[in-house]
Amino acid sequence: MTDFEYSAGAFVYRHYGGAVLFLILKKQNGEYDLPKGHIEKGEDSEVAAKREILEETGIEAQFDRFFSEITRYFFFNKGTRIAKQVRFFLCEAETAEVKISKEHLAYEWCDYSAAVKKLKFKDLVALMPKVKEYIRRRDEIGRINSEYSKLPQKSKGWSLSRRLVPGEGRLDAKLMLIGQAPGANEDAQLRPFVGRSGLLLDSVLKKTGINRNSVYITNVVQFFPPKNRLPSKEEVAHCKPLLFRQIEVIRPKYIVTLGNLATGAILGMGQVERNHGRIIRKDGVDYLITFHPAAALRFKENYGIMLKDFEKLSEKIGEKA
Repeated sequence: MTDFEYSAGAFVYRHYGGAVLFLILKKQNGEYDLPKGHIEKGEDSEVAAKREILEETGIEAQFDRFFSEITRYFFFNKGTRIAKQVRFFLCEAETAEVKISKEHLAYEWCDYSAAVKKLKFKDLVALMPKVKEYIRRRDEIGRINSEYSKLPQKSKGWSLSRRLVPGEGRLDAKLMLIGQAPGANEDAQLRPFVGRSGLLLDSVLKKTGINRNSVYITNVVQFFPPKNRLPSKEEVAHCKPLLFRQIEVIRPKYIVTLGNLATGAILGMGQVERNHGRIIRKDGVDYLITFHPAAALRFKENYGIMLKDFEKLSEKIGEKA
């Protein structure tokens, strides 16, 4: 007979002296572990993880919106086989101050090497390289976005919005979607593809089995063009180098160019009407060309075309999964 247990916790880290330090807790039995605990009735994993972190460390956690990893293992308790599943989130602490609970003896902020040595649970040790790399990408994207946000001050005659609408999604995503520029809704919420075009894109992703939270979504130009006009060649030229740096950080295996502007800026070709559905391999990345969701809002037949294009991509991703 097997019983099942479900827990949630987080990799809590902070920056100090140029290093990334991880918070580990020493349990009563002397073992080191991460902040985590059982998911109680009525809780989802995120709520449970935040509660456990607050109870065990005194830290009010704010998680990376897109990082989530699950570990599974078995153990025996009084002769009963337990199948354990733990969902881990990622939290950057704003302070080094920790208030441990009575169930722990001590805490330590450890660098990567020390944390790997102290953590004895194989599932956690196996996850550590992925977490370390994700944090590196998170820091690098943060630096690029900071630089990107300063373009309006550095560029003469700037006529776009001065509010950066950064990309969002998993920073180790296999799939990246790139449109032309944010609209008014995106400018207001500072998130890409949250207006009518975003809802249509969500529909296409859902129908083709692609989870939006597992991909990275952005635009060539990440500032709203007034009156929703097309960005000029000069504006694209200002923004494109920073987009390419973002792509280098994410390192996706697949990129979808949504519409003529994105396809032209990234692949040097347009005419989506003629080239949609094509998958072009360039520098180790497979690029799918398709319509921008706005074009599917204007012309309903384009929605069906987008669906077929994404189905083709979904099948290709599935073959290599």
